[in-house]
Amino acid sequence: MRHGKKFNHLGRKSAHRKAMLSNMACSLIEHKRITTTVAKAKELRKFVEPLVNRSKDDTTHSRRVCFSYLGSKHAVTELFREVGPKVSTREGGYTRIIRTGNRLGDNADMCMIELVDFNEIYGREEKKKTRRSRRGGAKKAAPETAAPAVEEAVIVEEVADAPAAEEAPAAEEAPAAEEAPAAEEAPAAEAEEPAADDAEGEEKKED
Repeated sequence: MRHGKKFNHLGRKSAHRKAMLSNMACSLIEHKRITTTVAKAKELRKFVEPLVNRSKDDTTHSRRVCFSYLGSKHAVTELFREVGPKVSTREGGYTRIIRTGNRLGDNADMCMIELVDFNEIYGREEKKKTRRSRRGGAKKAAPETAAPAVEEAVIVEEVADAPAAEEAPAAEEAPAAEEAPAAEEAPAAEAEEPAADDAEGEEKKED
């Protein structure tokens, strides 16, 4: 009977399943990222995360326990030499599953499982903290946008007033120029009148 055996058997006997998970765990520890089906990745996570957690305590007993599951000296050495110190500050969640779509052929749901602290893509960019306020934001943005419009209006008015100011002095100079010759002609005419009177007086004396 199989009462209580509710985990995924992956269509394999227990010996085959344990050997497959052991090999996949060794590959994950050595390469830090492998591609497999979602069902196998979920079972591999349950298998490998307790071993990664044990690698934080580098003792002979811990190494022997991990070796009993992995069966590879190279994987155990890699686990305690590189993975253990890297995840020493993490309390759990050592692996990440990223779905990559369906496999061509049998349409199996595929994914990529990786060790979180060894990724080079996710989590490298720091998020910028932005503070949003409902009231102040809109009011502050409005004057900033209105200021350029006011400046443009002032500039346009100054440009419009400049030609008018130039025309005004020109208009003032023109009448002044017209009055000046008239004023010069008036004294000349007055000067000619006394000269004419003097000439008439001399003629009368001669007579």
